[in-house]
Amino acid sequence: MPKTTRPYRRSVPRPAPVAAAPPVAAAPPGSPVPPGRPVRSGLRSCALTALLSVAAVCGGDAVARVFPFGPRHRAVNDLANQFVPFHAHLWDLLRGRADGGLFLDWRAGWGTSFLPDYGTYLSSPFAPLVALFPRADIEYAVYAVTVLKTAVAAVAMTFLLRRLGTAPRWWWAPVLGAAYALCGWSLAEGTYNPMWLDGLIAFPLLCLVGEWAREARRPLLGPLVVAVCWTANFYTAYMATLGAALVLLVRLAAGGSLRPRVLLRAAVTTCAGIALAAPVLVPVFLGSRHAHPGLVREFAPAPVTDVLARLLPVTYGFATPALFVGTVVPLLVAAPLFRRDVPARERWLWPGLCAAVAASLQWGPTHLVWHAFATPNGSPYRQTFVLSGVLVVAAWTGLTHGPPDRRALLGGTGTVLALTAGALPSPLLTSWALSLTGAGLVAVAGALLLPRRGRYGVLAALLVAGTVVGQAAATTAYADRERLVRLDDYPPLGPEQDRRAAALAAADGWPAYRTDPGLPRVAGNDPLLLGGQGAAYYSSHTPAVLTATLGALGGGWTSRGRNLQSLDGPVTDALFGVGARWRDGRVVRADALPLVTVRPEGPPPRYGRSPFRNQELLLGSRVYGSPVAGACPVGTEVFLWAPDATGPARLGGREVRLLGGQPKRRAALVSLGVQRRAGERPVVPAPGGTLGCLDRDRLRAAVTALRARAATGVAVTSTGITATLPPGTRGTVVVAVPRIAGWRCEGARAESYGGLLAVRAAPGTTALSCSFRPPGLRAGLAAGAAGALALGAGAWWRWRGRTRGAGAPGRGAGASARV
Repeated sequence: MPKTTRPYRRSVPRPAPVAAAPPVAAAPPGSPVPPGRPVRSGLRSCALTALLSVAAVCGGDAVARVFPFGPRHRAVNDLANQFVPFHAHLWDLLRGRADGGLFLDWRAGWGTSFLPDYGTYLSSPFAPLVALFPRADIEYAVYAVTVLKTAVAAVAMTFLLRRLGTAPRWWWAPVLGAAYALCGWSLAEGTYNPMWLDGLIAFPLLCLVGEWAREARRPLLGPLVVAVCWTANFYTAYMATLGAALVLLVRLAAGGSLRPRVLLRAAVTTCAGIALAAPVLVPVFLGSRHAHPGLVREFAPAPVTDVLARLLPVTYGFATPALFVGTVVPLLVAAPLFRRDVPARERWLWPGLCAAVAASLQWGPTHLVWHAFATPNGSPYRQTFVLSGVLVVAAWTGLTHGPPDRRALLGGTGTVLALTAGALPSPLLTSWALSLTGAGLVAVAGALLLPRRGRYGVLAALLVAGTVVGQAAATTAYADRERLVRLDDYPPLGPEQDRRAAALAAADGWPAYRTDPGLPRVAGNDPLLLGGQGAAYYSSHTPAVLTATLGALGGGWTSRGRNLQSLDGPVTDALFGVGARWRDGRVVRADALPLVTVRPEGPPPRYGRSPFRNQELLLGSRVYGSPVAGACPVGTEVFLWAPDATGPARLGGREVRLLGGQPKRRAALVSLGVQRRAGERPVVPAPGGTLGCLDRDRLRAAVTALRARAATGVAVTSTGITATLPPGTRGTVVVAVPRIAGWRCEGARAESYGGLLAVRAAPGTTALSCSFRPPGLRAGLAAGAAGALALGAGAWWRWRGRTRGAGAPGRGAGASARV
């Protein structure tokens, strides 16, 4: 029986639009789009793909009734702990309201390096857009940027697909571009890790750079694109670069030639772009080296049934790869295997690449390669978006040879059904997943069987686009609900947080004293979110010295020491200059030392296991007494140190809750209030702890003695601190900031005094001046300058060659323009 459809081939010449012009032969299937394609068609494609992406994301959030479309909040995991607070701090920086600058952050962690955090969380070109919103609406701003990044990823993929070839209908590129941007990784993980979405944008852009290298075009623009991608988010850009390299290799192999010159050109372009990004990348790398070590895990591959289940819509799993990329994509990837009109190399290379990348997600050695040779502390499948991109490019490559005939369509549908059957034993599978997969297969197969003319073409577009948007919206809604159940969540911003921030701003006296946002905490970076200058800090770059110092003094943490909590105690408040603090729903004030004090000559303190004794060593005075028969003397303040205890602790009518259990969590040293009755013992949850009895009179005397030798004036800048010291200063000048790498002081070597910045005062010293430069900044600037110089030299050499060629006999401007 003869076939009713005829394979679509672009090799058939089109009639010339002008009779006098010679006909131009069309390029073979899979070749780049001819340069004469109308701009209007490209704008139409980009607008459609952006619209589809935004509609799916916002529609799914609206169905789930999640912020900003309903009462359920989005404040989960690192979105609440890191990204919203860091963007709030960026808002303050851009508006000139921050304590510190690009190098030094005075708000969090008692003073930390900010450039590594900027390069990790805020260096995206989209991040500054949050400054267009009111600060009180920072959650709206982050959500808007997240949706915008998703739309831009769709546009970038659409642009790449149109660059790689042409499809039977113009709408295929925007629909597949939207399918890529709406992949399961984007909807389930990227939405609450918005910095990763820059990698989603980077993959198609880096593939485009590979095309330029293949064609020896855009020698200047290529490295600039690489630099922007790596600066925006180096972590996912690294993964996207690996994926783009694989796509380039397959493109060359499919063309029948792996040309070394092309590979060398692509490598040089990539290296030049990374060098341009080095001023941010090197400080980020060294910031990671100085950070407190996180969890070290052994990679364990997910069950195959769970992996197959994640190919379907409406599934969720934190420790499995979110492979969903729309039902239409795997069908189109498998269909060329059953087509004889597709060249053999393309028929096998692209599905083979998809299978190889999928297998690499599950194998330990390649898992390490994808993650820069370090198993991540969290989801082990952060590279999944690369596989989604490879699948979409493979689907498009087959489509450039025309729509699949009935035999290929049947084979592609059967492949999707076989993968679905393999996922049936998985507990991740839902009835909605099976229903939407089945409905999607019917809709896509029906669209591909319809004639391509008139109303049928419009119906086909609606069926395919509707499948992509509908499945993605349902997956978004399901992931929204599941995240709130499975991940840690935090209070959303509202009137209570606004009132707290206003009270902290009214009490602020920096740098005369610190104002700590206190407890209970809203998120992991409350000083950045609410204002003030506190100990709380959560980052991938939390300095090891800060964690060690805070821990020695009785600090608490989560995330195995990277998420540090505020330390609420009168001794540490005095030591670190905390003169105002949020406590029990209001701001309370206390006497505090200046940021710069002077200690007698002698060795620095050496901490032991007791936070009570360690505080006394740093203070230089004994202020804690020991309990007698398990109870403190009447009139002293009772402090409990129970780092591994979880549950309520009580003394009299006061109750505090502890959340301990090392190494993941550690409960902080807490006050149980003043001992009112003799012999009354506190109730402490297992496994118990130790008590310290603080004598406030002794503490006041110690603070008075230190204040007599403290700095008489302190000034801070975005890059350092200066202080005026009393005449005749001798001993060790101590600055109440952690001694992180990067501090330098004039006239003396920067040292550590119990984990704090210190210098030895020479005779006649009357001032202190210390500056901070992020480690690696000079090396990064040198590498960036070398990259820029090499790029400029290459541009000059090419310009010189074109000029010489234009001036040669027999060659005119037209000839030189073709070089």
